[in-house]
Amino acid sequence: MKRAISTLLTLPQSLPTLQSLHAHLLKSNLLIADRIVFHYLEFSRFSDARNLFDEIPLKDLPSWNNAISSFSRKGCVGVCLDLMRRVRDEAGLEPNDVTIVSVIGCCGNAGAVEAGRFVHGVVVKCGWFGVVRVGNALIAMYGRFGDVTGAVRVMKSMKTKNVVSWNSILIMYVRNGMSGDVMRVFGGMREAGVRPDQATMVSVCQGVIEMGIAKQVEMVHGCVLKSGFGADVLVMTSVLSAYARSGRLDEGKKVFGEMSVRDSVAWTAMLAAYAVHGRGKEAIQLFELMVKDGVRADHVTFTHLLSACSHSGLLDAGQGYFNNMSIIYGVEPRMDHYSCMVDLLGRSGDVEGAYRLIKTMPMAPNAGVWGALLAACRIHKNTELGKVAAENLFALDSSDHRNYVMLSNIYSASGQWTDASRTRSLMKVKGLTTNPGWSLIEHGNTGHRFLVGDQSHPESPRIYTKLEEMMGKLKEAGFVRRTEFVLHDVAEDVKEDMINKHSEKLAIAFGLLVTSPSMPITIIKNLRICGDCHMMAKLVSLTESRKIIIRDTKRFHHFADGVCSCGDYW
Repeated sequence: MKRAISTLLTLPQSLPTLQSLHAHLLKSNLLIADRIVFHYLEFSRFSDARNLFDEIPLKDLPSWNNAISSFSRKGCVGVCLDLMRRVRDEAGLEPNDVTIVSVIGCCGNAGAVEAGRFVHGVVVKCGWFGVVRVGNALIAMYGRFGDVTGAVRVMKSMKTKNVVSWNSILIMYVRNGMSGDVMRVFGGMREAGVRPDQATMVSVCQGVIEMGIAKQVEMVHGCVLKSGFGADVLVMTSVLSAYARSGRLDEGKKVFGEMSVRDSVAWTAMLAAYAVHGRGKEAIQLFELMVKDGVRADHVTFTHLLSACSHSGLLDAGQGYFNNMSIIYGVEPRMDHYSCMVDLLGRSGDVEGAYRLIKTMPMAPNAGVWGALLAACRIHKNTELGKVAAENLFALDSSDHRNYVMLSNIYSASGQWTDASRTRSLMKVKGLTTNPGWSLIEHGNTGHRFLVGDQSHPESPRIYTKLEEMMGKLKEAGFVRRTEFVLHDVAEDVKEDMINKHSEKLAIAFGLLVTSPSMPITIIKNLRICGDCHMMAKLVSLTESRKIIIRDTKRFHHFADGVCSCGDYW
């Protein structure tokens, strides 16, 4: 009987069935209540789970640990702390590392900073700090808090570290956007003689993806092969993505082509690579090949497929896939798919159609959907719908500075300076600040970062001389400045001076100085490229006979012979 019920409890249960089993167990005195506690929590019946656990007459340490672990997975910080206290005070038992790791994990996942620091104190007081898995759990917890200093302090104070310790630090840096530290830690890990595992290599790849420095991707790829992960699908998929995000799409394609086994994640990663580079037709060909190969497409696949259509202006193809994804492929459209379609319709000029689609959505639109409409309104200068999109964005999240900036830009581009100023003032009242724009270019195994009007670089005199020479050539070629992208009500000559010092122009000038004419100039931007810099890059690629690749927050732009791969559609 006990074995039969135990087996039944491992299967998904309805709540009435679970309650019936609970009653039967009480009558039969079969003490497998731990599992019922777990299942009650799966149904979010927190009181029932807590009451049942309290009714268990004789609880050993594994029972306490099972309960703490179950409540931890549900983010019940207060319950976990109370149970940890009761282990010693009520049951007279000594908590072990299993107990404390569950509580630490709960604090980290729930973002309970004060509770986490309290538990850290308990760890030190009770002498658990020498247990490696406890130290690893603390590193992960502080990483989730965004407390880099706390995580590093724990790491440094650990006498014994294993691969999980190093991985926890790597993941922490990746999650907190500190990609530059990923390679430094990875180097320290190798110097310490710790052999990397799959999680290590995936984390390092994620780090170099954000950095976008191709030579670092090459180095990581070499480490992957030397460490024996050349046949690991997940790791090689990460390498593929790293190459693509560093501007080396052809190298990413080569990695994909050499993979002996490709799962749906690998196919989708290649699809995403085509999407971000604006290679819509290749993305469609790959998708059809994927389906023909018997690989099942999921919602993530369709998100990248529709994104690829949007970035390439393939309106008919995008609408076709969107309309048929549930009928033919059995994938119901989700929020991201609607966001892609709003983006596709809006960028193609059908802003009203994009708005109509939003109004027919079966779920409430999120910030991604309204943001796509707002971006389309900026491109096509539809001030009225832009205001509608912005108002909905403010209602969803009034603290996101990007929405205010976008609306202000729409007003500025249409000459409505009073409304633009009012929107900027509202940002100041709310205490919102914008991130300064920067452009990064790789040279000499190092990333050189430029800000607007930056003169801090050692080569600044040469850079500005080259910039002046470059802009002179463009003026002779008939380049007309697009000063509408200067979002301030100032004189025209002041606007030209301001727009001349945009960070991507400085990066391009530096690239012309230091890179070989046969090599493309690759630049990473943290903001969307403005229209004037986009036009300038096209003309520089023509007048200087150079290939220029710029990655902004939306996509890659490949400039060559006066043309951009986006077809001026971004």
